[in-house]
Amino acid sequence: MLVVGANGAGKTNLLESLHVGTQGFSPRTRMDAQLVRTGADRSRISLQGHRGPTGTTIDVTLGRRDAKQADLNGARLKSVEQLRREITTLVFTPDRLALVKGAPAVRRAYLDRSLARILPTRAALPIEYLTAIGQRNAALRRIAAGLSGRDAADPWTGKVVEYGDALVQARREAVALLGPLFTERANELGLLDARISYESDAPTRAQLDARFDRDLERGLTGLGPHLDDMPINADTRDLRTFGSQGEQRIAVLSLLLAEAEVLRDRRGVLPLILLDDVLSELDGSRRAHLALRLAEFGQTVVTSTDAVTLPTAPAQLLEVTPGRVREVV
Repeated sequence: MLVVGANGAGKTNLLESLHVGTQGFSPRTRMDAQLVRTGADRSRISLQGHRGPTGTTIDVTLGRRDAKQADLNGARLKSVEQLRREITTLVFTPDRLALVKGAPAVRRAYLDRSLARILPTRAALPIEYLTAIGQRNAALRRIAAGLSGRDAADPWTGKVVEYGDALVQARREAVALLGPLFTERANELGLLDARISYESDAPTRAQLDARFDRDLERGLTGLGPHLDDMPINADTRDLRTFGSQGEQRIAVLSLLLAEAEVLRDRRGVLPLILLDDVLSELDGSRRAHLALRLAEFGQTVVTSTDAVTLPTAPAQLLEVTPGRVREVV
């Protein structure tokens, strides 16, 4: 599906609504109040579609002061976050360049989200590990304040080691699945010798014990996968520092395509793909490569200011003007 319209007409709002309706949150903001029309108390997103042969309906309601609610096929979900386990949506927006340009925390967060989609049985590991880190840090601060003995941190040190090792192994597996496909898709789009890597070892009990006094002084655990990075390089260059904006866009798009391919081949999942303004900095041949790849997946929604930027005829063409969406036939 190709969505066209002038800048500011509402194309990005349409994609944002699809993301909120299928994932329960916006890729642009975590403040639900910003998603409600000025002067209104609530917003509602209603979607109808198919997952394979099965019809699916989704209703998401959010308000300025009320908690979000989601209904899937008429049944109220316990939490909106359950949508992410039911429907997989991958999104590219221009601000996603932070994945390459931003701090290591941005890439860690991406890797853990991707891990949850690719390896769903280990989706809880990042949360379990961060919970253990938080509890160990709290124990360190209590010890420093004289409220607990030094052994108060021992159980949480053990959990940090346990969950840290499992998280590192899961991240390595996710990168091993994504890495070769990322390189292939980037090469097709003109970013040669691109690669992602994750080179980390989980902390051992001996290592954490050896630095206990330093951690105690800071009140923080200074070793572990919560500090890791997933560098994104092309040849010998770190694209965070030495990549052009065009190269950074291709890197983010290539990661999305690689994940879509892993999900399709490993889990049999055809994700909903949302691409906002992805064509503007690609030349004709790269647009053609992208169009061929997108045809291999399920529903894809692409926005552009002009229909001619997509080198193949879309299955559906929508035109957005302020306050209105119409199908062009």
